[in-house]
Amino acid sequence: MLKRLLITGAAGALGSHCRQNLGHLAETVRVSDIADLGAAAPHEEVVQADLSDRNAVAALVEGCDGIVHFGGKATEGEWSVVRDANIEGMYNLYESARQSGCRRIFYASSIHAVGYHSVTANLDETISIRPDTLYGVSKAFGEALARFYFEKFGIESACVRIASCQPQPQNHRMLATWLSYDDLVRLVERVFAVPVLGCPILFGVSANDRRWADNRSADFLGWKPQDNAETHLARLDAEQDSPDPEAPDFHHIGGPYVDMPVLTDTDSKA
Repeated sequence: MLKRLLITGAAGALGSHCRQNLGHLAETVRVSDIADLGAAAPHEEVVQADLSDRNAVAALVEGCDGIVHFGGKATEGEWSVVRDANIEGMYNLYESARQSGCRRIFYASSIHAVGYHSVTANLDETISIRPDTLYGVSKAFGEALARFYFEKFGIESACVRIASCQPQPQNHRMLATWLSYDDLVRLVERVFAVPVLGCPILFGVSANDRRWADNRSADFLGWKPQDNAETHLARLDAEQDSPDPEAPDFHHIGGPYVDMPVLTDTDSKA
């Protein structure tokens, strides 16, 4: 059992779910976000922090022997926002982990780091970086930084390219990309259970019949996703029109992100 597990981004959907379901991994769970997190549970410490503030992150990471990193900008945004949250914030987190002696991190990366790959490609950890947005660029940077801190300092990280993590699939595209909340929790548990982690890259996708992700290189984790998006097909068919298989959403693993415009800092000032 860990002494102290830090969960960043704990006010977000995935962070808050893990906050509620990972308390058994550590004697103390420290939860953090830039947003309000409410009162601490008996086993918790609540710390409000901005990831771009190096001193605040250093204090946040101090005393933690494990980190689940969901913090940062979770979708496309203006460069200054993405940079501060996902570039500066990622560096601050890893450098603070090095200085404080934290040795293992679950890093919530994204399929958007490789979003321009075709859905027909052989999608395993060896595919090249092909980001579809500035957000995807920042996630690719995070993977590179995690690898650097592993090679140079021995900090182990699982870089998990999360696809569509929702309570249930929201559309037909998610029949391939869905990661259930329960399978996410199972994956985090395995990342902190294995004696040797290294720095694997894997795709956060449940056991969907239509999944395109190949995670065989990470079999050593012992992660066995149990949920299948196909069980939601009848509901989706009843709620939505059948999708056009030639629609852009089905051409690339990044889906609609490949057609998103690049947002500049001047856009919000116009």
